[in-house]
Amino acid sequence: MIHMKSINCIIVCCLLLTGCAQTPVRTVPEAVPQPVETPKPPVEAVLPAVELSDDLLYEFLLTEIASQRGHNALAVESSADLAQKTRDPRLARRAAQLAFESGDMNRAIDSFKLWLEVEPGSQLGQRMLASLLLRGGKLDEAQQVFSKLLEDDKANLGTDFMQLYQMSAPYPDKQASLNWLRELANPYPQVAEAHWAVAQLALQAGSDPLALTEVRKARSLRPDLDLAASLEAQLLQKSEPQQSLETLRRYLEDYPEAQEIRLQYARLLLEQKQLELSRAQFQRIASASPDNAELAFAIALISLQLNDLPGAEAQLLESLAKGKKDQDTVHYFLAQLAEAKENPQEALAHYRLVAGGDHLFGSHLRIAFLLNKLGKLDEAREYLQQSSAENNQQRVQLLLVEAQMLREAKRQQEALEVLQQGLVKLPNHPDLLYETGMLADRLGKTELFEQLMRRIIQNNPDYAQAYNALGYSFLERNERIPEALTLVEKALQLAPEDAAIMDSVGWGYYRSDRLDESLKLLRRAFKSNQDPEIAAHLGEVLWLHGEHEEARQLLQETLKTHSGNVQLLQIIKKYLP
Repeated sequence: MIHMKSINCIIVCCLLLTGCAQTPVRTVPEAVPQPVETPKPPVEAVLPAVELSDDLLYEFLLTEIASQRGHNALAVESSADLAQKTRDPRLARRAAQLAFESGDMNRAIDSFKLWLEVEPGSQLGQRMLASLLLRGGKLDEAQQVFSKLLEDDKANLGTDFMQLYQMSAPYPDKQASLNWLRELANPYPQVAEAHWAVAQLALQAGSDPLALTEVRKARSLRPDLDLAASLEAQLLQKSEPQQSLETLRRYLEDYPEAQEIRLQYARLLLEQKQLELSRAQFQRIASASPDNAELAFAIALISLQLNDLPGAEAQLLESLAKGKKDQDTVHYFLAQLAEAKENPQEALAHYRLVAGGDHLFGSHLRIAFLLNKLGKLDEAREYLQQSSAENNQQRVQLLLVEAQMLREAKRQQEALEVLQQGLVKLPNHPDLLYETGMLADRLGKTELFEQLMRRIIQNNPDYAQAYNALGYSFLERNERIPEALTLVEKALQLAPEDAAIMDSVGWGYYRSDRLDESLKLLRRAFKSNQDPEIAAHLGEVLWLHGEHEEARQLLQETLKTHSGNVQLLQIIKKYLP
């Protein structure tokens, strides 16, 4: 037995193929009328000459009371029995309705078939039955019913095929669904919407060439069919992005009022980083919808990417004035703009207006940062301590920011105490352990540093940075070299593209007198990241390897952009007096 999962979904499906008197929705445009014969008038239902006996009245009342009181099985059974006994189309229709509402797909199909037996001219019954057959996977039966419906409704074939696509799109076997619709469409080669519907299902079935062929047929038959132009651009987007843009651009030349096509064009331009053109299209759309705050916000974000700060600010303020629902996001970006203008007070005012949403926590961090920048370290720390956090990662981030502020203020010991207090509540958080350990190392507390790194490794054996930090500390002190090399090689195994870890392993090879291997890995590290510390290591190994001119050029070039780097200056002093 097949049961329906969603009554609402079925109701939508059964109403999709409606008569010509109904106005189609935006996604199902009205078809161009085809020259057809005058449709036959519907056959009126013939009511049987059945006397209303006491037994029939009792069974009818039993059906309705059972339905009202939620006894669905009894209502369905009783109504079906009544329909069979009387062959009355009104009772057959009621039996079909109750079977449909019960969620029993097979029972509903049987009930609709009975209804059509006693009222064969019912368009609604035919459409309902066809929808249920399709929904239930009975494609052959559904095809027979739909073929007749299409034959009887030639004045609305375009709309019907659009709606047939909507009905067949959810079918799980995409190839079977495609084949089914192609069979229905074959008799109607001049209906543009039939080609469009086939193209849509071909796309779902992974048959992109067929989809492109069909959608181009649709466009040749109806050049004004915006859904076909949209689909063609979508199909071209991956393989021929410029052609996709050109398709939309040409369509807009002919039909400049096609706002949804213009929106697709604007978004595609944005994806291809053609920001100026994209913004111009969004602005044109916005001019037709002056009260749309979302469009103003989108234009503002593009202006930010273009570094047009005045334009971005104007659009953000416009979005705010128009009442964008997500005003927290608008205030967040206005605060970012104020920071870019180096106006911390204005930035603080906007950050403080962020009351929720995705940017709330980020706003709290920026408020603390700005307070610290204004020389209010104690106020910034108090703000961080009072800020709420949704999870442990955010709690750790608050601690790390506070410690960073203290380090910048040369209050290293206080920073370490803040982190250690955090470890009391979160003793095994790897990021908190790592930052505490690194600060301990900078303060010369090597025993605490090693203890914390080993705790990370024990609890999080895939935490590459802990292996690297511990191994590199041994290398810098030139002690326990074999263990140090094992640690940094393990880190590189876990993070093979990390330039800092490559540098550590290269330096470990240098400490192990493996200059060729060291040089190879340090070159790779410096190519990935022109960090002055990596340059210092590479310069020293180059010099020792006999590559004096290359070492001199590397060190001098790096010094131009990192003139104050202590390690770089030490190597230059050592080898380039």
